[in-house]
Amino acid sequence: MPPLIAVLLGGITGVGGGTIRDVLLAKIPSVLRADVYATAALAGSTVVVIGRRLGLSPSASAFLGGLLCFALRVISVWRHWNLPRLATP
Repeated sequence: MPPLIAVLLGGITGVGGGTIRDVLLAKIPSVLRADVYATAALAGSTVVVIGRRLGLSPSASAFLGGLLCFALRVISVWRHWNLPRLATP
């Protein structure tokens, strides 16, 4: 699988479960209101792809990608990080 497709699939699956949960609970999906939600999923999946390209074992690269994703999400909530937003007229 091409690396770009692998990263996109990692981001989609990282965000998809929470989105389905929120839709079934009639809530606004977290990915639309949480600040660093999809970005953390994309960063984690990128680390997995890079780790595999560098020859790391699947377990090691998955662990490192998951750790980065988790750390980014926790730190973003703790430090109140926000992604830039478009100005609305």
